[in-house]
Amino acid sequence: MAEPDGLRVIFAGAGEFGLPTLRALLQSGHEMVRVVTQPDRPAGRGRGMTPTPIGKFADEAGIGALRTADINSESLPPADVMVVIAFGQKIAPAKVDHPRLGSINLHASRLPRYRGAAPINWAIINGDPIAGNSAIRLAQRMDAGSILAQSSIPIGELETAGELHDRLSEDGVALVLGTLDQLASGTATELPQDDSLATIAPKLSRESARLDFSRPADELARRIRGLYPWPGCRVKICDAEGTELSRLRLVRARARARGDDNRWTPGEITSAGLIETGQGSLELVEIQPDGGRLMSIEAYRRGHRWQAGLHLKALD
Repeated sequence: MAEPDGLRVIFAGAGEFGLPTLRALLQSGHEMVRVVTQPDRPAGRGRGMTPTPIGKFADEAGIGALRTADINSESLPPADVMVVIAFGQKIAPAKVDHPRLGSINLHASRLPRYRGAAPINWAIINGDPIAGNSAIRLAQRMDAGSILAQSSIPIGELETAGELHDRLSEDGVALVLGTLDQLASGTATELPQDDSLATIAPKLSRESARLDFSRPADELARRIRGLYPWPGCRVKICDAEGTELSRLRLVRARARARGDDNRWTPGEITSAGLIETGQGSLELVEIQPDGGRLMSIEAYRRGHRWQAGLHLKALD
C-alpha cells in the first residue's frame, strides 16, 4: 500500500533506459498500480519470444506487466500519474490525461535539443560536452512537452553511447522522483519549450555506422563512440592487394595530429600505427574482433597483423 502522501503510478516503458526508475518507484512510497510494456517479440538466433527489459523485470519482481501493442485500446486503472520512459508508442490524449495529475516523460537530452529517437548517440556524434535528462509533460508532438525538471552531466572524452546511456538512466531516477514529489505537493513548475531552439535526433540505422575515412579524424572518432554498441562501426582490414585479413567492430578512438609523412591515403595504417583520414589521424583505443571480446588495440596488435600499408574499409 502507498503511504498517505504517495501517488498511484502507472509506468509505461519497454527499453532498459527506464529500469532504474522503475526499480526506484517500487522501493518508494508510491503505489505501482500498473506496468505497461510492449508485447514479447522474436529475438536471438532461435527467434524465441522474448520480453522487453521492462516486461522481464516486472515478471521477476512479481508485479507482472500488461503487454500491449496499443496502450490506447486498453483499460487503465485509476491513477494519480503516469510515468512514460522509452515506451515506443504514441499515447492518445485520453490516456495521457487519464491520471489525476496527467502524464510525464523522461527524455535523455536537455530539451529542446535532441528531440527524437537517439539523443544520446547524437550528443556524442556532434561533440557535445554536456548531456542530460529532461522530465517533461507528455505531449502529442514528439518530445515537445513543457519541462518540469532537467539535469546535466559531462560527456567523457572516450565515453561510448552505451556508457552514457547507463549513466543517464541512473541520473533519471532522482529527476523523476523529485518531479513526482513536486506534483504531489502542488509545487511543480512547467516551462514551455522554445521550439525555435529544437534540434532532432533521428533514428539510427546500420548505414549510419558506415565510416568514410576521407572525413576528419575527430568526426570519425565521435561517430565510433557514438554508435557503440549499436549499430556499431564495423571495418575489415585488407592488405595492399585487397585481400581481407580480419574484421573489427570499433569501440573507442581519438583524433591525432597528422605527421609530416604525406604518403598515406585515407583508411591506410601509417608507420605510426594510426589510421590516415581526410584531416588528421585516427588512433584506435579499443576494438572488438568479430566473434571476440573487447580488447585494447595494443592487445590486438600483439596477435594480429597491423602494419603500415594495410587498409581499413567500412563494412555495411
